Amino acid sequence: MKEVQKYPDARREEKLQAFDRLLTIMDQLRNLCPWDKKQTIESIRHLTIEETFELSDAILENDLEEIRKELGDIMLHMVFYARMADEQKAFDMADVLNGISDKLINRHPHIYSDVEANDEQAVKENWEKIKLKEKGNKSVLGGVPKSLPALIKSIRIQEKARGVGFDWDKKEQVWGKVEEEIQEFKTEEEAGNQEKATEEFGDLMFSLINYARFAGINPEEALEKTNKKFIKRFNYLEAESKKEGKQISEMSLEEMDVYWEKAKKL
Repeated sequence: MKEVQKYPDARREEKLQAFDRLLTIMDQLRNLCPWDKKQTIESIRHLTIEETFELSDAILENDLEEIRKELGDIMLHMVFYARMADEQKAFDMADVLNGISDKLINRHPHIYSDVEANDEQAVKENWEKIKLKEKGNKSVLGGVPKSLPALIKSIRIQEKARGVGFDWDKKEQVWGKVEEEIQEFKTEEEAGNQEKATEEFGDLMFSLINYARFAGINPEEALEKTNKKFIKRFNYLEAESKKEGKQISEMSLEEMDVYWEKAKKL
């Protein structure tokens, strides 16, 4: 193992005590609280998903205080799952933490072994190859969760394919594919072929996501920022038109556009 400088952490003992405190509280809640006693691994799944999205919102807002709170909520869920699994004699929190530590060591051979990886891309490629061997997947894409939202799934598919060398060389090539897909979609849509147009629109989105990756843009974050921008401007349109006694449902597009242009300048 290469020599690694230890991170100076004056609060390490305090952090360990805080984690032990959470484990103790989880034990108490599981034994004494009617709601906590009733929960199962399946019953809190949807709550975990909700907490994850709340963390995502806080990250997009760059709200560090809210990120701290949401990380606490997610940490609680992780401890909760481990406690319930321990009751079933399946695994406990020590197994979880040792498992992820072992995985990190195994997937970073450029740190803990003699493998060379001098840039980010080399690290990613090593990671995907090791992951493929670990999981025994028959396909490189076998590790992409089926339930991922389509946009995020596209990102992961493309990352995994790149990890084994299946990728374009230059972003100009990818943009050429985008333009090709635009034309194919336009042709099918103008012909009134709804099923084929839908397929081509999917191809177009996939190509745009691919180009975003080459341009160093996270398409999920970019789209969410646009969503938030649209909501802010539309809320302004509603509020300002209401101040002037107008009903948005009775306004023309031209009237609404006056407020929209003002909102863009805010």
